[in-house]
Order: sequence, then structure tokens, then C-alpha cells
Amino acid sequence: MFLWWIFVFFFTERLFELWLAARNRRTLLARGGREFFPETFRELVLLHTLFFAALLAESWPWQVPLDSLTFFCLAALVALMALRYWCILTLGVFWNTRILVLPGAAAVRKGPYRFLRHPNYLVVTLEFALLPLLMRAPFTLVVFSLANLLVLRRRIRFEEQALKECTDWGEGRP
Repeated sequence: MFLWWIFVFFFTERLFELWLAARNRRTLLARGGREFFPETFRELVLLHTLFFAALLAESWPWQVPLDSLTFFCLAALVALMALRYWCILTLGVFWNTRILVLPGAAAVRKGPYRFLRHPNYLVVTLEFALLPLLMRAPFTLVVFSLANLLVLRRRIRFEEQALKECTDWGEGRP
């Protein structure tokens, strides 16, 4: 099965997310929001850019067998997209690719955030595994899954610090 469209889809989806994040950023800053640790945004952009470049290169000519692994990965990616957009819709204007916090705002504890502290990062982590698995790119799978975990570990620590400082996020959380 020829899967070049996977790259077009995810590239378009990431561009949409950057547009949405920029719009939400302007809205939050206009309301008095504060940005924390801006360097983490550059790290994420670099990581995702290198991930997709490596995936494109390693998986050339973008053909995969029509087998159960392919169908599993495609179905799991569809489920992840649903979870991603559930996160985005739940957070509304608070969803962003940057660490932006509106001081005094209540932390979001509905939708997928009732069950997980960072469901959007779970989506990204699983995408970094499933896309290379789908495209049969083992180098990209191993290297970028590990790199993503290291970047997200730091990012989550910074994000939680900002949320604790400016919202009620830490109250009632383990």
C-alpha cells in the first residue's frame, strides 16, 4: 500500500495546530496570559521537524504491506486523532504548543483531563511510535521515541511548574 498521503495529512495537521496555537496565544496574551519557558517551543518544533524528515527518508518509497500491522497502526492513529481533538476542544483557548498560562484561571479537569494529567502528550508519544511502525522505519522509531520522551519529560516539568504557580492546578492532584 502506497502511503505518501500520511505525510501530507500529518504535515497539514501540524500546520493547522501551529495556526490554532498562534491564535490561542494572541487571545491569552490579550487576556493577561503569561508565557513560560519559550525555549521549549523551539525544542518541540525542532524535534517534530527532524522526526518527520527522518521518517520521510527512512521509509522511502512509502510503500507498506497490506497486513494486520498496517491496519492496526492506521486504526490506532485514527483513535489518537480523536483523542488529540478531544484534548484541543476540551482546553479551548487554553490549548497551545507553548507554555501559556492565564494567572488565576481554574485548571481544566474535564474531558480527557479527568483521567490523565497530560493526554495530549500521550497522543504525541504514541504517534512517535505508531508512525514509524506503520512506515517500517525502525531507526526513527527508536531514536525519536527516546528523544521525544526526554524532551517531554522536561516540558511537562516546566508546564506543571507554571500551572502550579498561576492556577489551582496542583490542588487535589497526586
